[in-house]
Amino acid sequence: MKALLYIALGGALGSVLRYLLTKAVQGHWPGAFPWGTMTVNLLGCLMIGVLYGLFEKHDVLSPEMRLLLTVGICGGFTTFSTFMNESLSLMRGGELLLCAAYIAASVILGLGAVCAGQALAR
Repeated sequence: MKALLYIALGGALGSVLRYLLTKAVQGHWPGAFPWGTMTVNLLGCLMIGVLYGLFEKHDVLSPEMRLLLTVGICGGFTTFSTFMNESLSLMRGGELLLCAAYIAASVILGLGAVCAGQALAR
């Protein structure tokens, strides 16, 4: 239960940060291209990479704090960071075909799911 509270707190913080940063970036560079979302996704990837890199090299922070930072804040900020971290794990594990399939399926099926969802809502 304690872990879930840490995740919920981090998720709330990450979501608010995502909203504020997206609005700030998009307000600075207006137009059709989603600069705010791209910035959030790339920053989230950098954040989760730094965190997991630190966790691999150093025994720092409690398991709950790790969950707050990765699953909570990074997950609330952007799930794209988790997607990329999982892809990297598959790549490092030598599962190149599986990695490529995961990336392709996630993008193609994700786009299809959004289209299907909008069609269902109409």
